[in-house]
Amino acid sequence: MENNMTVSGGIIEIQGFDISPEFMYPLFFLLLFVYFCLLFSNFGVLLLIITEKSLHQPMYILFCNLSVNDVIGNTVLLPQLMAHIVSTERFITYSQCVVQAFYSHTFGSASHMILIIMAIDRYVAICHPLKYSSVMTTKTVIGLSAGAWGLSVLLVSVLIGLTVRLSRCRSVILNAYCDNASLFKLSCEDVSINNIYGLFFTVLLFSCSMGSVGVTYFRIALICWIKKNRELNNKALQTCASHLVLYLIMLWSGIFTIILHRFPDYPDLRKIASILFHVVPANLNPVIYGMQTKSLHNRIIHVLRRKVTPT
Repeated sequence: MENNMTVSGGIIEIQGFDISPEFMYPLFFLLLFVYFCLLFSNFGVLLLIITEKSLHQPMYILFCNLSVNDVIGNTVLLPQLMAHIVSTERFITYSQCVVQAFYSHTFGSASHMILIIMAIDRYVAICHPLKYSSVMTTKTVIGLSAGAWGLSVLLVSVLIGLTVRLSRCRSVILNAYCDNASLFKLSCEDVSINNIYGLFFTVLLFSCSMGSVGVTYFRIALICWIKKNRELNNKALQTCASHLVLYLIMLWSGIFTIILHRFPDYPDLRKIASILFHVVPANLNPVIYGMQTKSLHNRIIHVLRRKVTPT
C-alpha cells in the first residue's frame, strides 16, 4: 500500500531477492552451510575458552563477546532469510520485524564497541606490557564489555523506539530483512526526528570507533618505529593485523550499506552488502583470531591432536 491510509494490520511483507527457481535451493544450501560454519566455529571458540583454564584471561573474554554477538546477530537474520528464499510468501509480523531490527542494529553497534575495547587491549599489551596485568584485569574487561553492551542496547532502543511510535501507511519492507531505515519508510508521517537521531547514532558510533582504533594503532606504530625492536614489531604485527583486517571489513561493509540506503536505484546491491556485513565477520572472526592468537592457536592444535591420537 503506497497511499496515505494507515495500515492497521500486523503483517508485513518482505521484498527479499527476486531469485530464479533454479537458484533457490543452491542459494538456500549455501547460506545453510555458511550458517552452520559460523555456529560451529564460534561455539567451538567459546567452548575452548570456557573449558581451558589457561585461556581464562582478559583478552579471551573479548573473543567470547565477539562470538556471542556474531551468533546472536546471524541467528536473528539467516534462518528467516533462508526460509524466505525458498518460499513464495515472505511475511512477518510487525512485532517480529521490530525485534529483528533491534537485534540487527545491536549486533552492529556492539561489534564496533567490542573492537574498540580490543584495540585498547592491544595498545596496552604492546606499548605498556609491564602495566598490562594491572590495567587490563578480568574485572576491568568484564566492566568494559558490560558497558559496551549496555550502551549499544540503550542507543538502539532509542533508535527503534522513535520508529515504533510512527503509524504505517505501507506494508512492504524494501529489504531482505528488517532494519530501522526499512521500518520507518513504512510510515507517511514526518520522519525528520528519525533521520536526525539516526545520523547522530551513526556519526557517534563511527567517529568513536574510527577515532579510537586510529589513535591506538597510530600510537602502536609510533612506538614500534621509535624502539625499532624486532620482537616488538613481530608481536605487534601478529596481534594487530588480524584485528585491523576484520575491523576494516566490518567498517567498510557497514558504511557501504548505509550509503546504499540513500540510493534506491541499487536495491539488490544494498541487500547483499547488508547480509555480508553480518555473515563475513562472523565467519572470519574465529578463524583469523584462532590462527593469529598464539595461545588460542596452540590450544586448538593441542585439542585436535588429542582427539585424533589413538589412546
